[in-house]
Amino acid sequence: MMTTRDRWRVYKTAGLMFFLAVVMLTVFQRGTLSSEDQFQIERQLRMETPVEEAVQRMGLYRRPNSFWKKHQRRVEASTEEPHVTLNRGAKTWDITSSNCSANLNFTSTDWFAGLEANFRQFLLYRHCRYFPMLLNHPEKCSGDVHLLMVIKSVISQHDRREVIRQTWGKEQVINGKKIKTLFLLGTSSIEVERANHQKLLEFEDYIYGDILQWDFMDSFFNLTLKETHFLKWFSTYCGNVRYIFKGDDDVFVSVQNILEYLDSSADVKNLFAGDVLFKARPIRKKENKYYIPQALYNKTYYPPYAGGGGFLMDGPIARKLYLVSETLELYPIDDVFLGMCLEVLQVTPIKHNAFKTFGLVKNKSSKLNKEPCFFKSMIVVHKLLPRDLLAMWRLVNSDLVCAQKVESL
Repeated sequence: MMTTRDRWRVYKTAGLMFFLAVVMLTVFQRGTLSSEDQFQIERQLRMETPVEEAVQRMGLYRRPNSFWKKHQRRVEASTEEPHVTLNRGAKTWDITSSNCSANLNFTSTDWFAGLEANFRQFLLYRHCRYFPMLLNHPEKCSGDVHLLMVIKSVISQHDRREVIRQTWGKEQVINGKKIKTLFLLGTSSIEVERANHQKLLEFEDYIYGDILQWDFMDSFFNLTLKETHFLKWFSTYCGNVRYIFKGDDDVFVSVQNILEYLDSSADVKNLFAGDVLFKARPIRKKENKYYIPQALYNKTYYPPYAGGGGFLMDGPIARKLYLVSETLELYPIDDVFLGMCLEVLQVTPIKHNAFKTFGLVKNKSSKLNKEPCFFKSMIVVHKLLPRDLLAMWRLVNSDLVCAQKVESL
């Protein structure tokens, strides 16, 4: 029989859960998924943890001070022989300072004055390379991890993370090989919702424990910061991780095909594979999302690089990339920046036809882009919204019978 005290605890818990549901509905109804779809996914959260503790954890949020912030210290690395300088440096994340001043040395030049405002801002603060961590999970790399799945996301795309956890991002052990999952985030780019978004993210992380977050604002140009911060984090904490898959939060991934490919590539040194672009030209049309002015990059071609929708690399090359990344100026396009780092290392990324970072076929209206038998043979297919990803995952993992397997693995 319940006592009065027990009833009061039940009422208090129910009230807190109702308050959280109202807050989540208010914030995320503005996202890409309808509120009905969002909470259909949300109901599958594992809510066994005490609500009082979760709310206390959410109260730890510290509001970021500004868009750009400065690291406390920068560890210099030589480009002469990066392959022999593999010390991991600090054993914990050692960046605690958040202050950064603009570099005004070149603001009086004509070429700088002729740049668009977003590029001027990028150059003024490009020297601000590292930022403090808000959420950290070094335990993800404990023990022998065969494959670390690392996904770039932003706070408001909670629905995408939920679907990934239910499908290809589910942590598991396959044939004795441990697979772990992490999401990479900065802080919210929406000023008026930043505090609410942060509290919800911390509650999400309390439940799942799979989010790495740094104290810089999520933006297109700051995607390169996600690359450099992850490489530093990996070099600090992940000495026993053999392989890394790194991709976006709107991709379909076949973990089974990844493992099959990695088994066939066990003897490959400095493995870096994906949908590689060779002799890609910088885009000079200002209306294009990937526009780069001549003043920022004046060469005819980019070095070979893998499309950022999804690629594979081994642990040793990730540590080398971290060392080299510290010797180069940051570049606004993250996957091109990694290509620049690979060029310094004299490593050519491997092009593999099972990585489709621009869809299965170029014609977006083609029925082939929705054919599950093609997805079944791929490693990565880019550009699927949560509902489409969930539907395709169920089809591919059903009793699907295909005439033959596409020869891409």
